[in-house]
Amino acid sequence: MTVSYQQQLQEKVERITAQFAPFNPPALEVFQSPEQHFRMRAEFRIWHTEEDLFYAMFERAEDGKQKQVIRVDEFPIADRHINDLMPRLLEELKANPILSQRIFEADFLSTLSGEMLVTLIYHRKLDTEWEIAAKALAEKLNIKIMGRSRGQKVIIGDDYVAEQLNVHGRTFKYKQIESSFTQPNAQVCQHMLEWACDAAEGAQKDLLELYCGNGNFTLPLSLKFKRVLATELAKSSVYAAQWNIEQNQIENIQVARLSAEEFTQAYQGEREFRRLQEAEIDIKSYAFDTVFVDPPRAGIDDETLKLLQGFERIIYISCNPDTLHDNLGTLAQTHRITKFAMFDQFPFTHHVESGVLLEKI
Repeated sequence: MTVSYQQQLQEKVERITAQFAPFNPPALEVFQSPEQHFRMRAEFRIWHTEEDLFYAMFERAEDGKQKQVIRVDEFPIADRHINDLMPRLLEELKANPILSQRIFEADFLSTLSGEMLVTLIYHRKLDTEWEIAAKALAEKLNIKIMGRSRGQKVIIGDDYVAEQLNVHGRTFKYKQIESSFTQPNAQVCQHMLEWACDAAEGAQKDLLELYCGNGNFTLPLSLKFKRVLATELAKSSVYAAQWNIEQNQIENIQVARLSAEEFTQAYQGEREFRRLQEAEIDIKSYAFDTVFVDPPRAGIDDETLKLLQGFERIIYISCNPDTLHDNLGTLAQTHRITKFAMFDQFPFTHHVESGVLLEKI
């Protein structure tokens, strides 16, 4: 496996280096992943046969239509705590008809310290009997459980885990909600956070962050700036970000519930938003010199790209090299790449995360 991992990593390095060569970036910094036990999330179908119950995943046939059921007894890419729990949970489900009746999926969400939330999904209504059995199971296995069926969500404990990530010697605590986006590879995520903080070194003024999610980057970056204004549209992510800011006792961050497009309109004075007034956020009071973006796979819209061109520095983390490449077609007209990185968040797949620091020409 060592050779194959290093081979696939080298192929990614060569692909990314060649793809971005037209922008003349500095040498690529490469942050590799552990080869095993790197995924903090795992989702499995629960497959029923007449005499057995097992975890399953699907593999598409070569024609792309037929799906083959693959039995999964262990899952080496998943966190060790997930692998340890998988057989124990399965035995408990098999032994209890109340918990196993019409269950069709089990999802695991873990932290580096081993805190665990398991979501059990059913094709039936969850009743009081199920809740009593699930509570007993949660206590026995020392886990949090969420039961889901159509129109139903039953929480045993919490609907989140609290992850702790270490960034340059400081620990940050994050609420990671079951249904919200989080970085799946926590160890590589720590490298990404440290790289972003290094890219922000020497900042003099305030930071604007678009697409802040649960505040993953916001918290450590806040130590590098006087003030931070972070924007995010999803209500659950804004709620988690506020919780994370309070838990980490950071006082120089404000979170605005706006999309990137809405922020652009507010910043340019085209629209006023009651959401900003209610949160007591005065955009004009900020003196931004740096903007941080970690956009969705589709990249950044044209109006927001124009907005970014006005900043001294742009720190851009991307989960899609193709849209980053497209966006750089615009940003490279006003900025040059002074740091360039690749983070192997998803070993053994073609996916990569990349990062660029752009400074005004």
